[in-house]
Amino acid sequence: MVSLLDAMQHLDVIPPIPLDRLAKVFKAYDVRGLTPEELDEPMARALGAAFAKFTQSDSVVVGRDMRSSGEGLTMAFSEGVTSQGADVTDIGLASTDLLYFASGYLNAPAVMLTASHNPASYNGMKFCRPLARAIGADTGLDQIRQLASQPARSGDKSGTVRRLDLLQEFVRHVHSFIDTDLLKPLKVVADTANGMGGLVLPAAFETLPFELEILYEELDGSFPNHPADPLQPENLADLRQRVIESGADVGLAFDGDADRVFLVDERAVPITGSTTTALVASATLEREGPGPILHNLICSRATVEAIQRSGGDPIRTRVGHSYIKALMAETGAMFGGEHSGHYYFARNYGADSGLIAALIVLERLSLDGGPLSSMLIPFQRYSQSGEINVQVEDTDLAITKVADFFANWHQDHLDGLTVDCDEWWFNIRPSNTEPLLRLNVEGPDESEVAKRVEEILSLIH
Repeated sequence: MVSLLDAMQHLDVIPPIPLDRLAKVFKAYDVRGLTPEELDEPMARALGAAFAKFTQSDSVVVGRDMRSSGEGLTMAFSEGVTSQGADVTDIGLASTDLLYFASGYLNAPAVMLTASHNPASYNGMKFCRPLARAIGADTGLDQIRQLASQPARSGDKSGTVRRLDLLQEFVRHVHSFIDTDLLKPLKVVADTANGMGGLVLPAAFETLPFELEILYEELDGSFPNHPADPLQPENLADLRQRVIESGADVGLAFDGDADRVFLVDERAVPITGSTTTALVASATLEREGPGPILHNLICSRATVEAIQRSGGDPIRTRVGHSYIKALMAETGAMFGGEHSGHYYFARNYGADSGLIAALIVLERLSLDGGPLSSMLIPFQRYSQSGEINVQVEDTDLAITKVADFFANWHQDHLDGLTVDCDEWWFNIRPSNTEPLLRLNVEGPDESEVAKRVEEILSLIH
């Protein structure tokens, strides 16, 4: 029987995809949509050909998460790549940070087939250049979309597909960020939510002295236990309960493609991404010496203060991985963190890795002797609202109204509107994909934050 790949190699032209269909799945940082209603195999094939033409590379790395649609989409994407004469290195099932590592390790452009924390009915693609350099809307995604809307004529010679297992090389790389001799036999509970953490965590922890218990380790793209979105508090319920029941030192919650991690302490209290950023930044500065550290603009003031105390130079960035990765390369920053649980490392090709961040936290906890709640006190000096989504018809008009009301306070527009009111501050910024404003408020205590949230929401409405 002739395989689908062999059959595709004999097609002269890969059909184009209409721009209006592509517009539904192309976002600011990636491609994402319902499968197969919005993102199907013919589109994946066209995107593979477009990516090969865009990169002009001899080889493309491809990885996928555990979603049921992933295998077919990966095959179709690979057919598109090979139709243009480029080879495919298929690393199989992978976390997104494993895919980024492969891009750096092999010095090749890469694509990860994943919809991250989105429901099972979604899939998508995250693209990067060689050495895991990010591709966003203004750094290549728009060009890829245009190329996919045009017929892709096959080359004179088809590329090949090879399988390559890089999991153990990735584990060695991850371990290089810590001193494994310093680790103590801590009890760790991790909730991988049936996502790709179930692949990389056992491999990374196998030779370490931790007692690891994994909730929902089985790879299952239907997410039968709960959504793989640890940013939502309800998805931490099982982890928090198990931390208390088992007397664990720390809990780790990973999203579907395992590039983000959130922590809960030994009391099962969730730790914000800002606090984790402060801790990992301090550890990085202690290990590597003074230098620039990136933090996005909704990170806590305590994060900035922690970076300064540790001899670092805090640099404020927009929200979003493509901006942070570009600024990391421009400034030579050794680390960058986002409130949303993304942590970027210069020695990781500037890419983010929840697993590396988690191991650095465990190393610091081993050295400190714990408990984690006590160790984090210096990084938790303020109260935060968390991100509040507000539906509005006109985001620009709403932001202008709020800016006018706070005209007497210091403002900037790095990403939406940030207003510094001395003892408290807030940021509102528009969603890239929906008619929403995202509001974050920080103040000296919970009552002040609640009061200011109510005040700003009343202005917006």
